[in-house]
Amino acid sequence: MRDSILVFGASGFVGSALTHALAERDERVIAVSRRPVDLHMKNVEVITSNLSQVEHFLPLLKRSRVVVYAASCSTPGSSADRPMEELQHNLRPLVTMLQALQCHPQTELLYLSSGGSLYSTNPGESAKENSAIQPRSYHGASKVAAEHFIGAWCSQYDGSATILRPSNLYGPGQIVRAGFGIVPACMKKISRGETLSVWGDGSVVRDYLYIDDFIKLCVAVAETPAPVGHRPYNAASGIGISLNTLFDTLQSVTGKFLYRDYDASRAVDAPYIVMDAGSAKEQFGWSAGTSLREGLEKTWAWFNTTQP
Repeated sequence: MRDSILVFGASGFVGSALTHALAERDERVIAVSRRPVDLHMKNVEVITSNLSQVEHFLPLLKRSRVVVYAASCSTPGSSADRPMEELQHNLRPLVTMLQALQCHPQTELLYLSSGGSLYSTNPGESAKENSAIQPRSYHGASKVAAEHFIGAWCSQYDGSATILRPSNLYGPGQIVRAGFGIVPACMKKISRGETLSVWGDGSVVRDYLYIDDFIKLCVAVAETPAPVGHRPYNAASGIGISLNTLFDTLQSVTGKFLYRDYDASRAVDAPYIVMDAGSAKEQFGWSAGTSLREGLEKTWAWFNTTQP
């Protein structure tokens, strides 16, 4: 029976949160992860596997009405000088799944792309879905390629795909991982009284989106029948915050000082990226409802529960 939602990347920050949210809504979820993950919940079937062949995907797709592709192994910085890693670990698995989807075009696809690595806007401007795509990193280029492969699948097989381009996500559940997430990195340094290494002078501006807000949009997409074709939607707060302002807010929330060591900027980092999420509001009635301070307060409270 085709009644499940298939989540690839279920052990990740977004995949895990989405799996929990779907299960709480009594959705049947097939949670696929490359590494073991603790997702023992009602209606959740966990599969630990590094799917690499078309035939590995087919039996899972046959049971699924929606597939969510949230798997990713890189950031703009982590693959900065290793483009082959994007091809091998991000593009190849996705394209393999798309080939399997040729046999199941009625299965809808929700692909989690990236807004922060695709756009580069001028100060005071907000990127819309039809704004110029200007990836500065191999990671961003990989996301652009993935979106085009998905569009080609939709065109050839009458597939239905929704592409979400989130801004910088943060919140409870985001573990400290080198290169993945500035907020947990800062909180770790603050809690230990250590110094944070900062690329550039802290003036780069980004849009920060609380995880619960983003998951609400993902759930809305998964539960809304999608038309044939593909369409991208920005997912963002629409508010630009400089790194230095983020640091100041974190200090205010935690009541502790964040020591910083500023270094030269990186070529992969655009100086200003703010996004317009008006299309998501129009289509799904969605908008970000959590302020940066509120989100950081909740994240700090969670962070302290994870420390020994």
